[in-house]
Amino acid sequence: MGNRGMEDLIPLVNSLQDALSSVGQSCSLQLPQIAVVGGQSAGKSSVLESFVGRDFLPRGSGIVTRRPLILQLLSANTEYGEFLHCKEKKFTDFEEICKEIEAETCRVTGSNKGISPLPISLRIYSPHVLNLTLIDLPGITKVPIGDQPADIEYQIRDMIMQYICNENCLVLAVTPANTDLANSDALKLAKDVDPQGQRTIGVITKLDLMDGGTDARDILENRLLPLRRGYIGVVNRSQKDIDGRKDIKAALLAERKFFLSHPAYKHMAERMGTPYLQRILNQQLTNHIRDTLPTFRSHLQSQLLALKKEAEEYKNYSPDDPARRTKTLLQLVQRLAVDFEKLIEGSGDKVDTVNLSGGARINRIFHERFPYELVKIESNEGNLRREINYAIRNIHGVRTGLFTPDMAFEAIVKKQILRLKEPCMKFIDMVSQELVTTVYQCINKLSSFPTLRNETEKIISTEIREQESKCREQVMLIIDIQLSCHLNSLPLAVVQVIRKGWLTISNISIMKGGAKEYWFILTAESLSWFKDDEEKEKKYMLPLDNLKLRDVEKGFMSNKCVFAIFNTELRNVYKDYRCLELACNSQEELDSWKASLLRAGVYPEKVTVDEKGNGAPENLTDPQLERQVEIIRSLVDSYMNIIYRTIRDLIPKTIMHLMINSVKEFISSELLAQLYALGECSALMDESPEQQQHREEVLRKHTALKEALDVIGEFSTSTCSTPMPPPVDSSWIQSSRFSSLLSPTLPKNSVTGIRPVIRGHAPPVPRVHTRTGPPAYPSTNGLRKATGHPNRAPICDSNMHCYTSMHAHSQRCTKEAHG
Repeated sequence: MGNRGMEDLIPLVNSLQDALSSVGQSCSLQLPQIAVVGGQSAGKSSVLESFVGRDFLPRGSGIVTRRPLILQLLSANTEYGEFLHCKEKKFTDFEEICKEIEAETCRVTGSNKGISPLPISLRIYSPHVLNLTLIDLPGITKVPIGDQPADIEYQIRDMIMQYICNENCLVLAVTPANTDLANSDALKLAKDVDPQGQRTIGVITKLDLMDGGTDARDILENRLLPLRRGYIGVVNRSQKDIDGRKDIKAALLAERKFFLSHPAYKHMAERMGTPYLQRILNQQLTNHIRDTLPTFRSHLQSQLLALKKEAEEYKNYSPDDPARRTKTLLQLVQRLAVDFEKLIEGSGDKVDTVNLSGGARINRIFHERFPYELVKIESNEGNLRREINYAIRNIHGVRTGLFTPDMAFEAIVKKQILRLKEPCMKFIDMVSQELVTTVYQCINKLSSFPTLRNETEKIISTEIREQESKCREQVMLIIDIQLSCHLNSLPLAVVQVIRKGWLTISNISIMKGGAKEYWFILTAESLSWFKDDEEKEKKYMLPLDNLKLRDVEKGFMSNKCVFAIFNTELRNVYKDYRCLELACNSQEELDSWKASLLRAGVYPEKVTVDEKGNGAPENLTDPQLERQVEIIRSLVDSYMNIIYRTIRDLIPKTIMHLMINSVKEFISSELLAQLYALGECSALMDESPEQQQHREEVLRKHTALKEALDVIGEFSTSTCSTPMPPPVDSSWIQSSRFSSLLSPTLPKNSVTGIRPVIRGHAPPVPRVHTRTGPPAYPSTNGLRKATGHPNRAPICDSNMHCYTSMHAHSQRCTKEAHG
């Protein structure tokens, strides 16, 4: 039984379980307890009622237990029950307890056989019980009925697994004696979570309902189908006894008489029955608590440490104290300002490695999104040249212009600058959205005070909108300033290079040096060539006035493509040459040079025109106009580069100053004053119901954990307890896939309905592979003789004796089965 000090630990665990249940079980501590597992009508509820000595559990056909019932039994001088969901009420009438369980079950699951994992907590005080904590789980079912879903079997199994997977949970596997033990669902589930059998206790019910001439002696002696903690047999009231309201005390006396009078059980009657099971469970639970106490204490300490800082803040908090409210308001606003500044400016503490923070996202907009939006508006080359061409011709009107008009440049540049407004406004919108998102991220920490949060959000959002409006006005002013097109910024001396590349002058005679390759540079005014691409030694510069080009056929044995440049006034082009033949390596390169010369105003000698008039561009008739177009295009390109650099520099600075820095300064210096100006400081600090509940939960958890640690600290771990029984080979517990193959010809209503398994202490335990994992007991020392354990009979001393006893038992069962 252990000692009194150990038994005092069970009420402590019960109190802690109540404390954690009242706060939503958010401490995630695995409390030592006993889970009762078994199939429908296995007798689980009858066993629990026998412990209490009262009828208090619902009865009926099919699935009756539809929610887990956490049953805490506490020894006391008076007898009554309490539910966790109605603590203020004491139930002295156990029929009312039964009705309350049914009502609470139907409240959550409905009245048509639905199930729920939400537990019902019931505490029973009685002088007739030992301290125990048990969980009555729904019986394992196969076929859904009523409102039950099609996967009811898997839902119940999952519910059971949630409890028995807890390493601190003992499993009470209840199996009727009139069924095949090898197919016990309870033992299969226990084997899955406890392959070593350290937490599983077997209970055999309905021993009085076995067929005449059969018994479960070998199983109860743990010789056939053994478990490490063995089996305990009980005899519950029959349905007839229950309907006739037979007293449980009388049933316990009948159970005692049954074991004393039965020839197969009388020699172990002292180790059978409900009172003995209750004592064993009390002993096993207290021993189990003692064994798990170090781990349990460390869990308590870690949870207490996690709650300590928050609990200290809440401990001295008085929600109705005006001074405390004012101080809290000041602290929250200061924390908001610090958090916002860290998100914008960056911080080394608590660096987010998953998402970009507000400042990083704004920086990406500055250096990636805004330049990209500016690049998107750059004009197409052909469209830009066409616009310049039309602008020049419209300015000249009916006259032929001798000079490049400045008004064409101004008109084109203004049109290009006006296109900057859209990306700049979009830029402001993106930054404003990121700023609002960052502010909301900080304000969400004020959710404990909804009024304060709403007012703060309203004030800061108004400030952001005001600064955004100022920023838009300033950006529009900057763009209007650029529209002035001040001539100090006009790059009139810029010479735009149209093309560079290697060409070969192929019509120079051998006497004068022959064909030679030079580095050519084409501008709007001239065609120059150099000795090499370093452009240091200029060989010649050819003005483009009155020049045209024509195609030249390839020479014999030459792979180069050739074109010629000549003067329309029949003047020499280069020295004493009337034309200059230039060769390049491919047709693509030739076409590229022709296109570049067209831009410079050098046109082909002949233009092919089809029947529809296509093929002759409007501007091919005026080389001077084309050179003017090229000059203005070069000037526009140079000037817009200056504008783009200015915009990329000034717009982010403007937004940074007028929006980001202004909002940051407002939060740190003006927000508190505007909150005070509302004149409702007391109302601002009203807590939300969720925050009040959270504060109370934290304080309750902290108090419960401290109290548990204090009690555990006074508990002596040097107390005596019963040692764990030695391992046994439980490989006989097969999965459902193979269980039907074990006993196809044996009697249906016999708990011994499989072939006897010979067990001895001499041979080593075989390594049996199952689907559930590695071998159950890899010990190579064999099974030891179990002595000194009150709940187990000694194992046979020899294999021959075990075989003789089990063989005789098998023959007796077969004889009875065949009449």
